[in-house]
Amino acid sequence: MTSGSLKTMTQIFGEFIEEFPPEHDSLELTFTPSSRPIKQRWRNNRLSAHFVADYLSSFLPVDEEDASSEKRIKESKGAVSYVANELLENAIKFNNDDTNYKVRFGIHFIGEIEVTAVIFASNSVNQQGANKLKEFIQEIMASDPNELYLQQLEKNAESESDTSGLGLLTMINDYSAKIGWKFDRRPDSDTIIVTTVVQIRV
Repeated sequence: MTSGSLKTMTQIFGEFIEEFPPEHDSLELTFTPSSRPIKQRWRNNRLSAHFVADYLSSFLPVDEEDASSEKRIKESKGAVSYVANELLENAIKFNNDDTNYKVRFGIHFIGEIEVTAVIFASNSVNQQGANKLKEFIQEIMASDPNELYLQQLEKNAESESDTSGLGLLTMINDYSAKIGWKFDRRPDSDTIIVTTVVQIRV
């Protein structure tokens, strides 16, 4: 799904959630570039991702007499931790620190018996960065995720550099994730706020 045109202030791609139910639980963290360059805080990414994953476990229905409950929690925490770490790393890596826009990162929980974790990250980019991401999004939406993953691996081997997008493709292939993006252009500015939302069943 895509809404808007290149000249509009807002564009949405994929399965993006605009509004959440009024009564639901969520957790949000913010990182301020002006306090200290957030790219210097890479070691905190995994800590933040694990914290969000641990927070998740309190929302999963647990049957102490069901041996599969512990396995479910372990697998769910692993999935959330991976997705959270990838989203946060991308948001920080590609954030335009010159804008002093706070990187936002967090998780929402929807449902009771069948819980869906909705993990999001928001950062600022310039027009060039936005266009590059949109091109990759279009490629994801038009391709087979498994084939595209292999293509990206081949590009890595040929260029001997890290090709972005492997994390997103892993989410889709390994965790059946639903991903959506929102691009918001700030008024009278070349700054664009990108919000990535990933839904996974836990």
